[in-house]
Amino acid sequence: MKAIEVEHLKKYFGTVKAVDDITFSVEEGEFFAFLGVNGAGKSTTISVLCGKEEKTDGAVRIEGRPVDAGTKRVIGVVFQDSVLDRSLTVEENLVCRAALYGIDGETFKRRLGELSRLLSLGELLRRPVGKLSGGQRRRADIARALVHSPRILILDEPTTGLDPQTRQQVWEVVHLLRKTQRITVFLTTHYMEEAADADHVVILDGGKVMADDTPLGLKNRYAFDAITLYHVGEEALQSLSMPYERAGEGFRIRVKSTAEATELILKHPQLFTDYEVTKGGMDEVFLTVTGKRGGDR
Repeated sequence: MKAIEVEHLKKYFGTVKAVDDITFSVEEGEFFAFLGVNGAGKSTTISVLCGKEEKTDGAVRIEGRPVDAGTKRVIGVVFQDSVLDRSLTVEENLVCRAALYGIDGETFKRRLGELSRLLSLGELLRRPVGKLSGGQRRRADIARALVHSPRILILDEPTTGLDPQTRQQVWEVVHLLRKTQRITVFLTTHYMEEAADADHVVILDGGKVMADDTPLGLKNRYAFDAITLYHVGEEALQSLSMPYERAGEGFRIRVKSTAEATELILKHPQLFTDYEVTKGGMDEVFLTVTGKRGGDR
């Protein structure tokens, strides 16, 4: 079953086409990444999926149903900006959120214990949200999104503004959730490396889908591999009749694919005594597809 289906979705704000006729789907249990810079239309699409915004045109289905009050119960959202009440403790925030779904009493206590163990909340439950660090607050945001046991977790730029160590901690939590809860994860991000581990990536730019494939498929289609050679003279390298550039203590040449790299190595073994082959990355994919560098805001 498909967790999310979007067909020819449009969302216009006056003359601004925030989302302009996009189509994609997310399989149940998949790690899906929506990749694009600010203004690409990612957050607007999420607002439509969650029912916060009415679509201008097109179709959106959550587990086979149009967006309605019922579909909202299967979705948990971690918004780019925290929606927790900073004056309340983490537990008080979770009590309020759970009450919206009719979760209280012993049922809530059991769920709170599960979330506390899963997200290592511990004594954070008794602290006001305003006193938490960025990483701690993100864990509390995730707890809020999971309190009603959703089957789909939407993460809208979840690590923006966090330091690298805290970003890593957030992702450790997300990967643990996938492993233990087997939920569908829908990520929006402008960090290329966060999309590299996804099962499925859609690149969005200017409200339009520019590319849609697995990370490997995108790299094979839009990125070049590189071979870095060491302990080889520049004169010998010129015999390949290929463009090259200096790379630290060696020289780097670009090839279209791993197959081309293998052919080159077998044809000139005397040059390839010390080398490494690096597959093209998502940054290069994004630049090729959109003309923008990864991380542009």
